[in-house]
Amino acid sequence: MPSDNPPDNPRQNVTFPSNGNEAHGYLATPESGSGPGLVVIQEWWGLTDHVVDVCNRFADEGYVALAPDLYGGPTTHDADEAGRMMERLPVDRAARDLSGAVDYLIGHDAVTGERVGAVGFCMGGGFVLQLAAATGGKVAAAVPFYAVFAGDPPDMSGVQAAVLGHFGERDDSNPPDQVRALQDQLREQAGADVTFHFYPAGHAFFNDENLLGTYDAGQARLAWRRTLQFLETQLGSAVSGAAG
Repeated sequence: MPSDNPPDNPRQNVTFPSNGNEAHGYLATPESGSGPGLVVIQEWWGLTDHVVDVCNRFADEGYVALAPDLYGGPTTHDADEAGRMMERLPVDRAARDLSGAVDYLIGHDAVTGERVGAVGFCMGGGFVLQLAAATGGKVAAAVPFYAVFAGDPPDMSGVQAAVLGHFGERDDSNPPDQVRALQDQLREQAGADVTFHFYPAGHAFFNDENLLGTYDAGQARLAWRRTLQFLETQLGSAVSGAAG
């Protein structure tokens, strides 16, 4: 597939095919010009500057990072509006866009390897696991940060990825007992290699634009280091650089 990422513009908005339609997103490519593919899935705020920054940070570490724009443009910093936007999001369309993002990366000239990783936050954390279940062997590494689902967690039997999860011990959206039940479900239904870490923090502790007041720089750095180590192991990359 011809690359939509010309060498002189390694970080840009892109359009990619998705089940006969078109989807949009932000693509960040490393200075080397190639690397393992990584889908980065937004929180309920939309494809914000924070999500773009996370993609750029992954690109700095050697990954070709794509954040699909699940809302098609709108963003917000109002929690009530974000909740309404998430409720209005057609789950089937989001799933198509995410599956299209996986296929787009696998076929992209800049992407090395035949499998990709997926990292998501809050709403995106839930979508990471749903994407891994829906695409099977195409996703080798799944990293949910404080995964939130619309309703009960879906069937996980299709997950073939190794899973690394990051959760706050003081997260009312993800009580530890509920998270441990999700961990057990993944192991029982998929036989997946699952590691969940718990941090002395609240919800969205990784988001440095966090309006909830729960951003924790120290715990965010720890989760970032663990994520990079995990992705390097699972995707076979040779990335290096600062831990974040």
